[in-house]
Amino acid sequence: MELTWQNFEDLGIELFEKFPQLDPLTVRFTDLHKKVTELVNFNDDPKKSNEKILEAIQMAWYEEYKDSL
Repeated sequence: MELTWQNFEDLGIELFEKFPQLDPLTVRFTDLHKKVTELVNFNDDPKKSNEKILEAIQMAWYEEYKDSL
């Protein structure tokens, strides 16, 4: 399944699976952007992100992380 910036929850899950020990709230948006664009299933224009989208992805990732504690 190819993911785009609009797949907030799926991107959050993918990031959690790739970085299970990393607290998403410690990740800067510039680093989050890089991590998302490097995901194998990600297929979207890197320039189409913005702060609102990155925050939604970070919160989805944080929900996965929080549930694992």
